[in-house]
Amino acid sequence: YAPTPPPGTLSPPGMPLHPPFPPEVAQTPLLPGVAALDGPPHRHSANARRWLEQYYVGEMEPGDEQVPPAAPGCWKGPAMARRGMDLVDWQKPLLWQVGYLGEKYDEWVHQPVDRPIRLFHSDLLESLSKTAWYVVFMVWAPVVLYLSWVSYTSLAQGNTRLFSSFTTEYSIPVHKYYFPFIFLLGMFLWSLLEYLIHRFVFHMKPPASNYYLITLHFLLHGQHHKSPFDSSRLVFPPVPASLVIGFFYGVLQLLLPEVLGLSVFVGGLCGYVIYDMMHYYLHYGSPKKGTYLYGLKAYHVKHHFEHQKSGFGISTRFWDYPFRTLIPEETFEKED
Repeated sequence: YAPTPPPGTLSPPGMPLHPPFPPEVAQTPLLPGVAALDGPPHRHSANARRWLEQYYVGEMEPGDEQVPPAAPGCWKGPAMARRGMDLVDWQKPLLWQVGYLGEKYDEWVHQPVDRPIRLFHSDLLESLSKTAWYVVFMVWAPVVLYLSWVSYTSLAQGNTRLFSSFTTEYSIPVHKYYFPFIFLLGMFLWSLLEYLIHRFVFHMKPPASNYYLITLHFLLHGQHHKSPFDSSRLVFPPVPASLVIGFFYGVLQLLLPEVLGLSVFVGGLCGYVIYDMMHYYLHYGSPKKGTYLYGLKAYHVKHHFEHQKSGFGISTRFWDYPFRTLIPEETFEKED
């Protein structure tokens, strides 16, 4: 197996997407390395083993100290050989192909690969479907700051009252000092919305007979599960995101007084920005072992490679507890 990824894959040199292998695994022949995949510290799923096949370069004979070097560009591992027999043509845009997979789509989309995906024929549409992680922060952080200022100064005028549309006698004044708490409420509500969208929209199972729903699912989230380390598609492009954000803003304006709705909205928008930044970091960051983010990264990797029907919390596991979708902890029998 290659110490660096083959051409055409997404993993940077040195394979930083996986925690460093212990020396006894990285510097020994293949068999001990494969045996180590059964854990501890964790067992590797069938998808993880399938992923490893992408780095196959040759086989060692008894007595060999190292794998003979492969010719440049010659990557003939099992996964490479299967590329020609895949269900889709990787040389063409995938968005218009996946709808024809029918009953095979759900299994296919949950077998991740380490290669880039092209969605559209049009270069313009393709470029609009990709977003660098920092673009989300550059676009939405100023909006959060500005709307926070508008919300606070509007509340400072003392004209905002809760339930005033029902009764003026028993309406509750909302002071400017409440803004931080309303803001945090918006962030909390976003965490619930994040969970619900991820579970019930992004992880819906489209009918095998419906070409359009399969295509829509792949566009929304399926392409991320198929190629989870495509760095250009880990965050939401601002244009389609603004449509969804605008919808939720309208809902809050209908349900709450204008300034109060804006205050909740800006907290939720901040929660979304944190979620998108964190999602990118969970895929490409290297948090220190034992930290909160290290645990979240391991949790999210399990969601991608083994537990696709659980572990829907991304920025937090909180909602996986009451909804009973928590990924179970692994246990290992102690050796005598």
